[in-house]
Amino acid sequence: MSRTDHYPAARPVVQLEFHDVSKGYKAGDVEVPVLIKVNLEVSKGEILVILGPSGSGKTTLLNLAAGIDKPDEGTVVVGSRDLAGLSEDELTRYRRTRVGYVFQFFNLLPTLTAKENVAVALELLERPDDEEVARALHRVGLGGMGDRFPHQLSGGEQQRVAIARAIVKRPALIVADEPTGNLDEETGAEVFKTLTEVNRDAGSTLIIATHDAKARQHADRVMRLKGGKLEEF
Repeated sequence: MSRTDHYPAARPVVQLEFHDVSKGYKAGDVEVPVLIKVNLEVSKGEILVILGPSGSGKTTLLNLAAGIDKPDEGTVVVGSRDLAGLSEDELTRYRRTRVGYVFQFFNLLPTLTAKENVAVALELLERPDDEEVARALHRVGLGGMGDRFPHQLSGGEQQRVAIARAIVKRPALIVADEPTGNLDEETGAEVFKTLTEVNRDAGSTLIIATHDAKARQHADRVMRLKGGKLEEF
């Protein structure tokens, strides 16, 4: 084969798959469907934004991907493993080692400093590492603020601490649930930028669930949850 010949492009490695996933909740005696026959493939390193209003099932989808919840029907596959086939201990290890979660409400411990909040993620794995904590804070632009407590930080800075906590263990998957929901427009834009930049650096897969359509500009792909169905946007 000559140098001018071209090999076919390598197929992206699939990190996460949903196969006909359905999930609902009971309201009294009534079964309320949230997700209906959802099919999804997310490639390693991809940034996927899922749009939808409050109550559309975005959090449910993230919880299924993170192994926090289980589907009523269908399968959620990470790598080559069906999460439903994991024991509770295996699921706990999957969540602690493979998934970083960024919440809307930061969920920082108020009596711990920024660096101590980040360190919690490594302490749960019994591998404390001060250098790794400092590196994570530096990557989100808070290199000089590790000794500050949450009440000494702005909302945007607190969310950056939460992002540092999510990335410090170098997870394969980061899920962000309305990460700008408590922030003003300018600060929210900065948080989206931080999330995507640290993801590009780390090569993690990132799924952002949000009602904020401005997140589209940071995505490799955008989908929308509507009526329990996931569709291309």
